Amino acid sequence: MVSATVRDIAIILVALEILIMNGLLVVLIWQVWRLVKMIQAEVRPVIRDGQETVGTVKGSAEFVSTSIISPLISTSSRLAGIVRSAQVIRSELKSSVDGMAPARRQTRAAEGEQPQEATESPPPAG
Repeated sequence: MVSATVRDIAIILVALEILIMNGLLVVLIWQVWRLVKMIQAEVRPVIRDGQETVGTVKGSAEFVSTSIISPLISTSSRLAGIVRSAQVIRSELKSSVDGMAPARRQTRAAEGEQPQEATESPPPAG
């Protein structure tokens, strides 16, 4: 008889435990459902605001690119081209002047003239 009573009490306790677990499971499912709804309600506006911010940043970047950066790059490249062209022309002129001076000296010497750089004649004493 004692074992039957212990068995009956154990069955009752297990049944109560199952009822409590089922009740807690229902509460857990209800809380998860509320959490999902709250996340949907909170995340959608955050995502929308993030998309608006990204659009604003994209527009600002395009404006700065077309209004400031592109003209600056164009002007800088033109100025660099002009500076480099001036350097090339100056070096070409310098090398052509340096290259022509000895040739002129040789031509004048062959014609019987003295080069101007070598000697200077004193003015006639008149």
